[in-house]
Amino acid sequence: MKMPMWFLVAALLLITAAPARAQQSAHADIMDSKGQKIGTAQLQQSSAGVRISLTASQLPPGTHGFHIHTVGKCDPPDFKTAGPHFNPDNKKHGAKNPDGPHAGDLSNVEVAADGTTHVSSLAPNVTLGDGPTSLFHDGGTSLVIHAQADDLMTDPSGNSGARIACGVIQK
Repeated sequence: MKMPMWFLVAALLLITAAPARAQQSAHADIMDSKGQKIGTAQLQQSSAGVRISLTASQLPPGTHGFHIHTVGKCDPPDFKTAGPHFNPDNKKHGAKNPDGPHAGDLSNVEVAADGTTHVSSLAPNVTLGDGPTSLFHDGGTSLVIHAQADDLMTDPSGNSGARIACGVIQK
């Protein structure tokens, strides 16, 4: 059966004119300071921001800062290659800071006595789509777990200490 040429041209125009669908999910493999995989994070776009579900083990028990950092690079042992917190709006650190928060500031992570954690955190000021708050900007982004709790106030990192685990956010 032959299709009229105008039908094929119209179909092609509709396909090429359709907007590209925004990235809806992402993931990160979480590595320790020895470069060993200790967990995963699943990221899901929602109308309220990006939901991050973290599952990890072999961490020190207690409360730890958890942030999105501005560079998609996690070189052990100190993960300084991940750069500072993701902060495209040039704000101060912390939800309790009147000039904050950074887009990459997340809730603290609680690690059980057995070294495991499973948490879900909402990042309301970022997107997996396009734009200045995209986690897929040039150079990428990463997730970092810190040695200490984040005080949610002190600039630039909430006094959360050394970086003990890191994962590059990937499509």
